[in-house]
Amino acid sequence: MKSPLLSLPGAVSAEGVDEGVAAHYGDLFREQRALADGTGFVDLSHRGVVAVTGGDRLSWLHLLLTQHVSDLPVGVATEALILSAHGHIEHALYLVDDGVTVWMHTEPDTQDALIAYLESMKFFYRVEVADRTSEFAVVHLPAGSIAPVPVGVVVRETPYGRDLFLPRADLESYAEKAGPPAGLLAYEALRVEHHRPRVGFETDHRTIPHELGWIGTAVHLQKGCYRGQETVARVQNLGKPPRRLVFLHLDGSEVHLPGHGTELRLAAEGAEGRKIGFITTSVRHHELGPIALALVKRNVPLDAPLLADTTAAAQEVVVEP
Repeated sequence: MKSPLLSLPGAVSAEGVDEGVAAHYGDLFREQRALADGTGFVDLSHRGVVAVTGGDRLSWLHLLLTQHVSDLPVGVATEALILSAHGHIEHALYLVDDGVTVWMHTEPDTQDALIAYLESMKFFYRVEVADRTSEFAVVHLPAGSIAPVPVGVVVRETPYGRDLFLPRADLESYAEKAGPPAGLLAYEALRVEHHRPRVGFETDHRTIPHELGWIGTAVHLQKGCYRGQETVARVQNLGKPPRRLVFLHLDGSEVHLPGHGTELRLAAEGAEGRKIGFITTSVRHHELGPIALALVKRNVPLDAPLLADTTAAAQEVVVEP
């Protein structure tokens, strides 16, 4: 779904799964600084929007999600995962309940698969699941923003800012009032800075929540059974995840950023050494320079210099080994 905000001056469309919204509006670092200072907004209208209504909505979702949501207070934001039977991450959901409806947004073009799973689990519960992507657009306001929120708009308030479920028909008029637009590249740079994983970027077909630090924030360890819970409990109580998320400072002298999937090796072993991980997201940050998130094998020494192809990388711990 192509955003009408791509008609704003300087807008350059994002690519890949984020196609349809602006990657930037002509000045990546200015847009980053604006978000870091609490001004402007980000068009996330390409993300899927799903709504769950009905008297059993919270108790029913509680049975399916990794998060404790049976008593979720009205207006309190949370996030949750849906796992496979083997405990691998399939969906990350960003939720809020307004007292009548649970609103959630998810990765672009994944809402059909999500809804198909939810529909298959309805049984006799009093719930209705609806794709509201064509009616509502997600807009992000950074932490500290004083931009107005229209009356009646559902908001997810988080430490990183507010996600608005804005009527899609109001997107252009709201953009005129919300301050300077910032593109998705600026939003992603701050996401990487804050070590926040994203499904499809930091995950592959075998990623489990422990590897990305989602235990506690998206996975509640003191709740009942859900699909994949056995794996979560076993790794938590009896073992360690095979990989761990790290934050990387990349060599700033390189012209090109190592892209998603670039293999990582120990610098001591050189470019022909054994593969010990891969880049998941790399960005250029307005203060930190080139940075990245990556998945590496759990036993990689914490202080070991790495190579991403030919780019030197120094690691910081995100998930403890």
